[in-house]
Amino acid sequence: MNFIKASILRYQLGSLLLLVLLLAVVLPLSLDIFRLNLVGKYLTYAFVAVGLVMVWGYGGVLSLGQGVFFGIGGYAMAMFLKLEASDPVTTKIQSTPGIPDFMDWNQITELPALWLPFKSLPLSLALVVLAPMALAWLVSFAMFKRRVGGVYFAIITQAVALICTVLIIGQQGYTGGVNGMTDLKTMLGWDTRTDGAKYVLYYVCVGLLVASIVLCRWIQTSKLGTLLLAMRDKEDRVRFSGYDVSNFKVFIFCLAAGLSGIGGAMFALQVGFMSPSFVGIVPSIEMVIFCAVGGRMSLVGAVYGALLVNAGKTLFSESFPDLWLFLMAGLFIGVTMAFPMGLAGLWEDTITPWWASRRQALRDAAVKPPPAAVSAPSPVAVPQVEPVLPEGIGRQRA
Repeated sequence: MNFIKASILRYQLGSLLLLVLLLAVVLPLSLDIFRLNLVGKYLTYAFVAVGLVMVWGYGGVLSLGQGVFFGIGGYAMAMFLKLEASDPVTTKIQSTPGIPDFMDWNQITELPALWLPFKSLPLSLALVVLAPMALAWLVSFAMFKRRVGGVYFAIITQAVALICTVLIIGQQGYTGGVNGMTDLKTMLGWDTRTDGAKYVLYYVCVGLLVASIVLCRWIQTSKLGTLLLAMRDKEDRVRFSGYDVSNFKVFIFCLAAGLSGIGGAMFALQVGFMSPSFVGIVPSIEMVIFCAVGGRMSLVGAVYGALLVNAGKTLFSESFPDLWLFLMAGLFIGVTMAFPMGLAGLWEDTITPWWASRRQALRDAAVKPPPAAVSAPSPVAVPQVEPVLPEGIGRQRA
């Protein structure tokens, strides 16, 4: 029992258990399938926010291009789903049956070699993680080995996001162009549009997200996590201690890219399409906002940040279609100015100490004995002393 309690305190599993209770029990019981599917969409962004906690909060490396890795993972899954939806029977009206419709529109007569690995589901699932990590390794290895960091690295990641967006839009015959990949209906013959499938995909997304948080929390509590914090605060001191700082940065950046790829794949499965609008600079900056609002040092807080910001975006856009961008900007500016460490910082710095002091006051009040009742002093009995009279006077009275 003591071991379980110590593990919960060490790995901060209490907040994670509350998050699991909210996502796995409360929300499915209180929301209809449409709203629950929206929550599942929001949770796909939480993978990116969790990765940013590791690379930005712990590693000290701000990346403004995480949408690239989210998009690569999403396109990897979408390519498999699109090939399954483009079987020769379904596409018999095309001039070249058996290829995606946008290829036929662009007069491509055979499936490109780039698409061949995505005929296999296991290989596609592997590429969901490996393809973003490969690009992340290429960019980070080239930059960190030359000690390029800080604002320069953030600008470079923005440039990568812009290049990828232009490349996807320009190669319309291979990627679907600005319209992206649509009409993603089945996976191995399983219809992903039914209500039952949406529930299954939602719980798969929750399970993968919880597993990602546990993995990242394990890294944080290990020696590697300590080195990441030391590298963030005093990079030169860690380098002079004999560690190769660039390798740590490359590893944590690739880890964040892999998590983003998983989020993109779950997005393609739950939403049913993928487009370059999720790859560019604007969605990448929005993903940083999710992490900043939730708290860049808290894994669970990043999930709440993704849920809060996206729910606010949906609510504001439905209620105030002309003003919702201004309301979202006000929400972000207000939270970051009032709570620099996000909602998690507010909880740890304000609510937790207040609750601890409150509990201690109640405990002291229960242990301290009540003060004794003050009563009026009882009258002291004064003994009656019979006066001694002269002998003559007493006999005369008798």
